[in-house]
Amino acid sequence: MNNDVDTSDIGFRPAIGPCNNSFEELTFKVAHLDAKVAYLEKLIPILTPNFVPAGTTDMAYKITRTVTINGQQRWIRANSEQEYAEKLLKLYAGDTAPVTVSAGKHDFATYAMSWFEIYSRPNIATATASTYERQLKKIILPHFEGISVEDVTIDHVQLLFNGMSGAKSSKEKTKTVLGMVLDMAVEDGLLQRNPLKSKRLKISGASSQTRKPYTVEEMQYIVGHLGQVQSLSDRNFLALIALHPLRLEEVLGLKWDDIDLEQMVIHVRRAVTHPNRSSAEIKETKTAASMRDVALTVTALQHLVPGKPGDFVCGERAPYSYTQVRHMRTRIAKDIDFTTGITPARFRPTVLTDIYEQTKDVKKTQAAAGHTTAAMTFKHYVNGRNTASAVTATAIDSIYGSVPC
Repeated sequence: MNNDVDTSDIGFRPAIGPCNNSFEELTFKVAHLDAKVAYLEKLIPILTPNFVPAGTTDMAYKITRTVTINGQQRWIRANSEQEYAEKLLKLYAGDTAPVTVSAGKHDFATYAMSWFEIYSRPNIATATASTYERQLKKIILPHFEGISVEDVTIDHVQLLFNGMSGAKSSKEKTKTVLGMVLDMAVEDGLLQRNPLKSKRLKISGASSQTRKPYTVEEMQYIVGHLGQVQSLSDRNFLALIALHPLRLEEVLGLKWDDIDLEQMVIHVRRAVTHPNRSSAEIKETKTAASMRDVALTVTALQHLVPGKPGDFVCGERAPYSYTQVRHMRTRIAKDIDFTTGITPARFRPTVLTDIYEQTKDVKKTQAAAGHTTAAMTFKHYVNGRNTASAVTATAIDSIYGSVPC
């Protein structure tokens, strides 16, 4: 730790641990907070080493830190260093307003983050961990601030979901994370029953919208202008994602060794994700069923320009970062003058919809998607080009026929 603040005049020794100064001494040093912001910015991280600097998290509060006072860990949340310092002073003065958990009980925020750091984060994918952490810090912890685990009721839980807007599926994600925290509380004997399992609980919200596929005309335009994409890497990417039922992370994870140009097969063996919208992370495919072989289309083959064996199709020695993918999408749209925009996630439901439209084969469509069940494929990815298909009317006519009056 770089303790470059001179604290000798208040008898503070940062290496020992929690601050043991009297409230009067601490107050003396920070009495004029507006004139000592620079001092506080250096002093506070030493007082509370487990801090999250402002601007480095997307949670509801800009600052979330833990501080140990008289052997008890407390959470302080604030939107500025000034507000944080004021709350810190109140805690040292014995005013427990920022944290109102009763003595002998467990602060919900501390308990929930303990679950996340010990049992959750080390055992899940980075992208999933980021989602869980965002659910906790942005939604769950602010709602349960100042509440002990032992005092959580169905009312607290219901009010949480009542105050959330958006799709029901988004609320279900929050429910999943909260449920695991409360299950641990039941197991630890802090709660008799998980409030989320109450029959009174009602979670409502708008239905999730399936991603709209590109129209046939849009796809014909994109494929017809593949040759206009200037960068070979960009062209390879578009040929693979627009003409095959692949996830973006699967295309980014492809190496040239995975594409058998002679046998016309794409071997999906890994994925590349960007959990924090930054550098790339190489990982296993989303599910076991996702690790599959996909037939390479003749149209795509005509546009592919192979690179070195072992190189990534997009990125050569290292896969593309989040920013590189975003810039690539912009370049492609500009090269082919496609004003609708290149949205990788729209190609997969588009291709799967048309595979089923042409084959009417549920199993083949499911296998191409890499899904464990056909229900997943048809619920989220196969939309149908014409819901009022004449085929259905023809089927009825063929059975009942035209009966004269």
